[in-house]
Amino acid sequence: MPSPRVLSTAAVLAMTLPLFCSGAASAAVPTSSVYLQNYRTGLDAADSGGTVAAHNPKGNEDHQQWTPVAVSGGYQLRNADESNSCLGRNGSSAVTASCGADGTTWSIAEAGDSTYSVSVPGTSQYLTGATDSGSVQLGSYGDLARWYLTPVSYATTGMPSADTRTLDQVTFLTAHNAFANGADGNFASFPVSLFPNQDRGISSQLADGVRGFMLDDYTVSNQAVLCHNSCDGVSSPVPLATDLQRIVDFLKAHPGQFATVFLEDYASSDVLKSSLASVSGLNDVLYRPDQEGVAAKGWPTMADLSARGKQLLIFSDRTRASDTASGWATRDTFGVMYQREWTVENYWSMGAGLGDSDWSCYSRWGTDRPLTTDSAAFHPLFVMNQFRDYPIGSTIATDNGKLLNRAQNFCTPAARKKPNYLAVDRYETGSPTPLTTVGTLNTYILAPGQ
Repeated sequence: MPSPRVLSTAAVLAMTLPLFCSGAASAAVPTSSVYLQNYRTGLDAADSGGTVAAHNPKGNEDHQQWTPVAVSGGYQLRNADESNSCLGRNGSSAVTASCGADGTTWSIAEAGDSTYSVSVPGTSQYLTGATDSGSVQLGSYGDLARWYLTPVSYATTGMPSADTRTLDQVTFLTAHNAFANGADGNFASFPVSLFPNQDRGISSQLADGVRGFMLDDYTVSNQAVLCHNSCDGVSSPVPLATDLQRIVDFLKAHPGQFATVFLEDYASSDVLKSSLASVSGLNDVLYRPDQEGVAAKGWPTMADLSARGKQLLIFSDRTRASDTASGWATRDTFGVMYQREWTVENYWSMGAGLGDSDWSCYSRWGTDRPLTTDSAAFHPLFVMNQFRDYPIGSTIATDNGKLLNRAQNFCTPAARKKPNYLAVDRYETGSPTPLTTVGTLNTYILAPGQ
């Protein structure tokens, strides 16, 4: 993995990088290394043995970095880690070829919302992405022919003051399977019960600085309870309401603090609504972005949320369509937001608990909602997962120590935004610890323009 490549604003300004946020003003074609990232899918153009293919973003590990170089008649796109290798074309296919060979000169033009078109000079043939891991082709113009030239080394500026920073500018430490901790009660049957994702209970997590909580809720005896994989064979699982009460009580005792709950949600709307109704004080602190026009005007400041005592946001991974199809009330009618409407999230697994790891960063929900999903007014919150299929202690410590590196060099470029939630196992382990990494990310935001 590379060392962090986050540059100062002044350094990146000198390289004339494009704007890093959608809806930005006109910008020149960059002259430094970029990811050729498809607007429609979020996938990167990568050299794959001479063929150019659409791959999941993977930092510097997959020949995905290109440097635009002005030449007579247009630009070459030189692969940043392969000598004299340029983006070229062979018939309708994108390939790599020796720089300067026929077919390696391209026209690059702005295409709106910080995107560019890459075309064959003097023609209506455009570089066109694939909707999966297929080959990059030449075709007609459309959303698949729009590309971000996402900077490899991006500009940052200092975190706004405490009274002006907005929710989407802040990063929170998040506990993956926060309930599966072996301290608060039973969460799984044997042998899964032998492998807790966390070592400390919810109250300790709150005291330690955890502010995001991933919880799996199932229905037992018409009550939402917390189990991992299923509740079969789990004696006395912890009720969802119990852990929510712990969180609400903490927030009421600590004005100005903000927490988010992410439900991997297997309960019906009626069961979930009933369980939430039993949590004392929940409605006092519950934040409702759907009722405040966030989708049209953006997220509020943290100071505003604090002043109003709105301290808790709850998401469900279910969809509005699935609830409607089941004949259930939609969850947002009682304050639970549909996560896919408000966030983007990378795929959860980096591999098994031992062995090779996958550091690529791509959408949990596929190319229909890539990590790059954005708009001028409303920026979805970015949930970054960093954990494995199975929580193995030594692997967790190593992965947590590399969290900052992956956040800065893999996932920030992949999403074109800084992570808002860093979800990990056993958050107290690693060097630096995930809480230290959260502190680092909370010292800056991405620069609004170059």
